[in-house]
Amino acid sequence: MSKSFSLESIVRPNILSLIPYRCARDDYDIGILLDANENSFGSVLQDNESLLVEDLHRYPDPNQVLIKERLVSFRGLQSIDYFFLGVGSDEIIDLVIRIFCVPGKDKIIITPPTYGMYSVCANINDVQIIKVNLDVEDGKFQLKPDRISNALSENPSTKIVFLCSPGNPTGTCLSHTDIKAVLDDPNLKGVVVIDEAYIDFTEETKKASVAKWVEEYPNLIVMHTLSKSFGLAGIRLGICIANPKIIRLMNNTKAPYNINSLTSHVALDALSLQNIEKMRETVRKIRVEHTKLMSSITNITGIGKILGSNDANFILVQVLDEACEKPSNKRAQWVYKELAEHLGIVVRYRGSELGCEGCLRITVGNPQENEILLENLKQLLEGTSTKSI
Repeated sequence: MSKSFSLESIVRPNILSLIPYRCARDDYDIGILLDANENSFGSVLQDNESLLVEDLHRYPDPNQVLIKERLVSFRGLQSIDYFFLGVGSDEIIDLVIRIFCVPGKDKIIITPPTYGMYSVCANINDVQIIKVNLDVEDGKFQLKPDRISNALSENPSTKIVFLCSPGNPTGTCLSHTDIKAVLDDPNLKGVVVIDEAYIDFTEETKKASVAKWVEEYPNLIVMHTLSKSFGLAGIRLGICIANPKIIRLMNNTKAPYNINSLTSHVALDALSLQNIEKMRETVRKIRVEHTKLMSSITNITGIGKILGSNDANFILVQVLDEACEKPSNKRAQWVYKELAEHLGIVVRYRGSELGCEGCLRITVGNPQENEILLENLKQLLEGTSTKSI
């Protein structure tokens, strides 16, 4: 990347000069704690043995050092200074936009089809969105670096480029060569955010994560989560990996105790060596079911192509029209509603997304769930008359 990159030149001046709120636990966290106006008699739930209630009357660690130490080992970074924890990746997305983008002035680039929260957070913060579509031909779902470069040149107030890899809803890992082209682009004056929420589902031989690149690129931010591969969507823990200077800005800007004690307790346990291996074993099982689901679903009359390179824990599959000639949004919507409203099976309709005409996004379930899905899809599509739609 350009040696002229200056973090200070792209951060909002008020954020750069921000004096962060100091939590009571920033200075001391052991002893007789009479500094944070906590309830010294303990939680009302302290006698409930069915809950993780120990020390709930105390504020959580604002820095979450123990979790970060385990992440250093797990992701292979140099120190905890490269990590920030958020309430899901959505808090991280919002923070990054607030740190770098001046409302009503600055812009972000997204690459449709992609995760919708980039646009939602930009709109909330009054930040303009520039769309540079992926190459969707034949379900490639890859970047067009030249077009991103042109967009950066034409929009010099662009502060962030959001890239999703593996993509949602595409399920496709972006080319490392293309990502490097964006990071090294002389027209890039801001930061690149790579959302790797599904990275652990990617074949290990692809070595798809770019997390360690933050040691080389000071303008790179990588997002991970415990929601997907670890199966902990309910605890809402997002992980940001970036240059320590960016991490300091995020810590300065976040809410004082953004990660609650229950989330912290569960996350620390999940990141033990034993449970990391459990996660990897679960991922292997999901890959087996993924392969079986792809093989079986395409044998159903009325199902078209499975798009993308299928690097995540879901498939993006086309529903064809009655003549089985082309993808049909109308029929896909009908299948989506029939499954949810009458058969108790909930998938996601994605036909309105660029390059996803007639598509349903289907998460890989357990063996029994997948079998029920396939049986009902077959009945709907192969036993459906035109009048039913």
